[in-house]
Amino acid sequence: MSRLSVIIITKNEVENIRACLESVQWVDEIIVVDAGSSDGTAFIARKFTDKVYLRDDWPGFGRQKNRALAHASGDWVLSLDADERVSPALHKEILLAMSRADHAVYRIPRQSWFLGRRMRHGGWSPDYVVRLFRRGGAHFSDDLVHERLLHDASTGTLDAPLLHYSYRTLDQVLDKMNQYSTAGAANMREKGRHGGLGAAVGHGLWSFIKTGLLRGGFLDGREGLILAIANAQGTYYRYLKLMYLDEQQRPKNH
Repeated sequence: MSRLSVIIITKNEVENIRACLESVQWVDEIIVVDAGSSDGTAFIARKFTDKVYLRDDWPGFGRQKNRALAHASGDWVLSLDADERVSPALHKEILLAMSRADHAVYRIPRQSWFLGRRMRHGGWSPDYVVRLFRRGGAHFSDDLVHERLLHDASTGTLDAPLLHYSYRTLDQVLDKMNQYSTAGAANMREKGRHGGLGAAVGHGLWSFIKTGLLRGGFLDGREGLILAIANAQGTYYRYLKLMYLDEQQRPKNH
């Protein structure tokens, strides 16, 4: 029988980590890499696994996930975020996929909640994420945020959902917007991209149109509109922050 390792990176996820770990108690190995939580996340994680690794630095999402991956010993790896849960149906389908091994990598459809409402439009449904893979044949990109799983293997698609309970409060939305726009701007700067006020307004407006209108976000009611506005704001601030990073790097005339 193939062994399955679950890898999770955390920081101050006390509201989520217990339910996440409870949903994967059936796996062979759980790896948690915690980035200096101050709320008891690591304490709770240790109730489920003895493989909890504490790191004080933060190299970005991609590199942190690669750190967790380096600790995994299973034949297969399932990467989860702390606000995700493996549904009973997905549990069964993962075991079947591992036993059949038709592919070395699998993507999983995600059911997401935003401010307490299940989102069915706006690009959040269907929302496929590549999370299950044979160990040794894939690793994560070094992106500071919005990392990708890099691999050359054929990719299968599972049917059962991964449950995603994101953004329970507006404060979380605002905090994540600030964090992600900062990391996103730094990531774009590393790749040679440039920002500007015009780019910020244009990309922000396009994000709203894409999420709220073209992808039907308005069909999710009030929360769908809030999500479209939040996406637009996050994009706007990312390009503004990139603009100021550009100016900081520009040689000063004396």
